[in-house]
Amino acid sequence: MNDELEGTEQPFVSHLIELRDRLIRSVVAIGVCFGALALWPGPAGLFELLAHPMIATLPSGGAMIATSVISPFMVPLKVTLMAAFLLALPIVLYQVWAFVAPGLYMHEKKLVLPLVISSTILFLLGVAFCYFFVFGQVFRFIQSFAPKTITAAPDVEAYLSFVMSMFIAFGAAFEVPVVVVLLARMGLVTIDKLKAFRGYFIVIAFIIAAVITPPDVVSQLALAIPMCLLYECGIWAAVVFIRHTQAPAEGSTPPTG
Repeated sequence: MNDELEGTEQPFVSHLIELRDRLIRSVVAIGVCFGALALWPGPAGLFELLAHPMIATLPSGGAMIATSVISPFMVPLKVTLMAAFLLALPIVLYQVWAFVAPGLYMHEKKLVLPLVISSTILFLLGVAFCYFFVFGQVFRFIQSFAPKTITAAPDVEAYLSFVMSMFIAFGAAFEVPVVVVLLARMGLVTIDKLKAFRGYFIVIAFIIAAVITPPDVVSQLALAIPMCLLYECGIWAAVVFIRHTQAPAEGSTPPTG
């Protein structure tokens, strides 16, 4: 029995060692980015940058508050860690790619690497769109409805939670083309069905936008309209990917090494 297991135990252990090494490299990359950001512009500077869209809409002299004793220390550190992860994301995704690539067919490698790169770029574009455009519109809308007897002084932890949820929502929404390409490439849906589903997707996009964004028309349109446009881009990209990543008709063998 031991002799039968010897052939599979060594490859399994070597895969675990490789996984450990690539996880360590990813953590080190995030740590290096965290250290660099901690030196400049520093946790306080990063938080001020993140808080700028909110501070810009508050009355003159307005500021955020901290209701917890450790919030002034922990919140900027969380922001720095988040920024470090985004900065190290290409290295992290490369480690993921390098780990799974040896077990893929050549036509699968042609599919995975562009999807990893495009999904990273799209997620970062969603975060940037949310920060530079949506936040300003949302906060101005909220302040315009606030009674003059109410002095706005948002809590830093609540603000960080709101920002993170919005970043994730817009980053995920911008992944629509990647999802469309995967569904088409895996054969779960055809291009014709995707085109026929266009009208239903528009309705779904506006429902999603109404649920996950604040109750103002600007932010809902800012999420729904890009989702609809990205759906169209996904259909076009699916046609290109299917054409260039088809498996060979016969004679394919898994790569070795």
